[in-house]
Amino acid sequence: MSLIMSIMLFFSNINPAEALPSLIQKGKASFYSKKFNGRKTAYGERVSAEALEGAHRNLPLNTLVEVTNLDNQRSVIVRINDRGPFAKGRVIDLTVAAAHALGMVSKGIANVSLRVVGKGYAVAMTPSPFTTPVEFQPLLEPVL
Repeated sequence: MSLIMSIMLFFSNINPAEALPSLIQKGKASFYSKKFNGRKTAYGERVSAEALEGAHRNLPLNTLVEVTNLDNQRSVIVRINDRGPFAKGRVIDLTVAAAHALGMVSKGIANVSLRVVGKGYAVAMTPSPFTTPVEFQPLLEPVL
């Protein structure tokens, strides 16, 4: 079923954060190198290694996505605030903090599944660009 939804999204103008709140996509994830720390994202924010954020090619900016490492079943919720990854075969780029939470830093790349869980708040309405909605804060605790 998720394959059908992914194909529908690829060939249409459906807004996945609104139309398909539980959209699932599988693929490979990587994380930002240190050279991107401090650079601006497509959303106009600065990349921070400590933030739980990521880059996706198609999902709307400010979408909350649960990323699950399929090798060890660790999960983390990240906010999409950038476009990418631009490496062939990858579905999401993560910050170093998100990669640590998923236990993928030593490998560099992990097989993951993505599930849209909601939409974050607009950056202009929050005191910090890294503020997470209250209802998702318990889910952001690192899995050890």
